[in-house]
Amino acid sequence: MSRQSPVSEVMTTDVLTFGPDDNVAEAMQVLVERGIDGAPVVDADGAVVGMLSTADLIVQESRLHFPTVISLLGATLELPSAKRHFDDDLRRVLGSTVREVMQADPITIGVDDTVEEAATLLHDHDVSRLPVVGDAGLVGIVARVDILRGILRDDDEG
Repeated sequence: MSRQSPVSEVMTTDVLTFGPDDNVAEAMQVLVERGIDGAPVVDADGAVVGMLSTADLIVQESRLHFPTVISLLGATLELPSAKRHFDDDLRRVLGSTVREVMQADPITIGVDDTVEEAATLLHDHDVSRLPVVGDAGLVGIVARVDILRGILRDDDEG
């Protein structure tokens, strides 16, 4: 497999998807049953609107980390990043639909983009999978393991 091979050569086309209004508990059950740690969220038109991962779901079972507050010379300061993380965690804990816990605006890749571009996006954005989109919406998903599988297949054949 060349780094310039299209991502369509390594992507998975049988993709589990969720809708934004799907129940979170049911989505968690499906992920566990299928042994998958994440899936795209698509709207009624087939457009990818988010990614749901087990990390999004695990936060519901974890303790909230309250924002870091510093008291300095009688003033109380809250660290902005701590507040943002708290708000995100709180939103996920209280969420009951996929829309409320998913990562919105996911990083996607085009069906004709290269494996090298996919690997770069996976690395640069520290994600483990990318929805692959074409003109009609979602056509597949490419994960880190798909790229590694393609490399290993070529090593075995070579």
